[in-house]
Amino acid sequence: MSRKPKKGYFVKGHFVAEGSELDLELRAEQTGGEPSRTELKKESTELQKVGEALLTLRGDLFEKLALPEGLLTALADLKKITNFEGRRRQLQYVGKLMRQLEPETLQSVRDALEEQRSGSAQQTLALHAAEKWRDDLIASDDALQAWLQSHPETDSQQLRALIRQARKDGAPSQDEVSRGQAPRRGRAFREIFQIVRDTLDEEEHG
Repeated sequence: MSRKPKKGYFVKGHFVAEGSELDLELRAEQTGGEPSRTELKKESTELQKVGEALLTLRGDLFEKLALPEGLLTALADLKKITNFEGRRRQLQYVGKLMRQLEPETLQSVRDALEEQRSGSAQQTLALHAAEKWRDDLIASDDALQAWLQSHPETDSQQLRALIRQARKDGAPSQDEVSRGQAPRRGRAFREIFQIVRDTLDEEEHG
């Protein structure tokens, strides 16, 4: 079975395949450095994604952006559209409006989205840290001593009582063992997590 020949052209005896880096360079030279159709399409697709991501942006971050009225209306309409084809067309329109933004405004949009992403990542790390402390406290008296040394303001009597209760609640019954079920998690388990989470939050935010 013969291979399908590549599309392209010859320049000074050398074959240049369409879409290759050399092809893009030659086209850029011919157009005085203007972006190629492929580059424009790539930019348009990327800006459509940025525009769609704006729908997930927190209200406080969104309000700081000086977006033109036309784009705000287009985004509001996009949020309402559920039909696939209608949504695709509206996204293209949003991408077109995004291309018309001033570079400073577009950068502020990217910065706001990045700020939200970074904040979400930090919240996830804080959540995991609190979960680990909770599990360690219930599992080990050494962890309790380490926590009280690092956080002497903690009500030690309350925390000790909650840990004792959580250990009692978490001990699997004979019936649970025979069925292979996970131990139950009672109120004490949740309250230990809340104490740890609140303490870590206070430390982080002063």
